[in-house]
Amino acid sequence: VQLVESGGGLVQPGGSLRLSCAASGFTFTSYHMSWYRQAPGKERELVAIISSVGGTTDYADSVKGRFTISRDNARNTVFLQMNSLKPADTAVYYCHAVGPNGYWGQGTQVTVSS
Repeated sequence: VQLVESGGGLVQPGGSLRLSCAASGFTFTSYHMSWYRQAPGKERELVAIISSVGGTTDYADSVKGRFTISRDNARNTVFLQMNSLKPADTAVYYCHAVGPNGYWGQGTQVTVSS
């Protein structure tokens, strides 16, 4: 099983990034998928979640209206489009397959700074 995140980096406040998570080794379409983040000294928190077929999404209040989660089941990939980024969004972002055998990626660093 692998979840490989990409797309992180350094961006100025107000900028955008698109994170991708490529999944393999399990039945992707059977899992809800989510993005979490963990800032230094803080607990890991749920950012966004999408249902297995992509029809339902939900977001943390802190990112509603700025972030969009989506998935491409043909490519076994989940995305997180992040707009209007703030310094408070700085964290390591993790992809997570939600289920009895939940899987985690290794994370990608997002830094929002001028």
